[in-house]
Amino acid sequence: MVNEIIGKISKGSRMDQIYIPKNRVGFNAGEYVLILPLKEKINEAKNKKRKLNFYGLKKIEPLKTSTIEGITEIVKKEIEFDNLIFTGSFLERGFKFNDIDLLLITEEKINPQRIKKEIEDTIGINAHIIVLSNKTLASGLSTDPLYNLMLSRCVSVNRLIFNVKREINYKLLDLNLLKSKTLIDNFNILNGDEKYYLTLNMISILLFIRGEKLSKETVNAEIEKQFNIKINELKENMTERRFIKKYEEIFNKTFSLILDSIGNKRDGKQNYVGIKNKNRKGL
Repeated sequence: MVNEIIGKISKGSRMDQIYIPKNRVGFNAGEYVLILPLKEKINEAKNKKRKLNFYGLKKIEPLKTSTIEGITEIVKKEIEFDNLIFTGSFLERGFKFNDIDLLLITEEKINPQRIKKEIEDTIGINAHIIVLSNKTLASGLSTDPLYNLMLSRCVSVNRLIFNVKREINYKLLDLNLLKSKTLIDNFNILNGDEKYYLTLNMISILLFIRGEKLSKETVNAEIEKQFNIKINELKENMTERRFIKKYEEIFNKTFSLILDSIGNKRDGKQNYVGIKNKNRKGL
């Protein structure tokens, strides 16, 4: 670290001068030094301020930007990281969010509870933190529709550079699709937000298998097209019985596409049938 001393220019009779303390580290008599106005140093520090990277959105409210910067400083004090990625409902317009979804990308093995508590104590917001390595994140983007959906709209501290090839992991897709079966079994007791999430999950898997690009907008548009319903109507639980009939139809179609992805892998097919028989009674 370079030593720095702040001094003030004083007018002299023949030459202006800068006084510095006699007791100092470095700046020995006879050394040449560079003199810069302090305001230039301040402006330089401002310009070096970390610039956030936006994906799937152009900007967010200034208060949210400040929140992201505050959380970044908290995490920096606790651990060295490769990236911080903010996603989820926090990035939606307005302030109707319950928590902040944060992907902490690091090669270190850590327990995020300490960071989570520090964020909650300092900023007053509940933080949902997922710790991943770069390799795990890349693998998730290759195989998991929800990772694609999360990163289609996010804010990251460092730039995201991924060139991943989509891979159909039928076991993972089957487990993810199984979550959406909850809507079929519990249609009458689920609220609108729950129905929306389970439908979003199912349609994301369908589009992923088709090889289509995933984003919140494309998935929502597909939901409205398939069910002939507005997203707000679904979230407000304004669905009719015909909705569940169409839902079952798409669910079974998606399940069949997952089966088709197995191809000629006989061992995989046998294992998959085992999962099918165990978990999908009545379908």
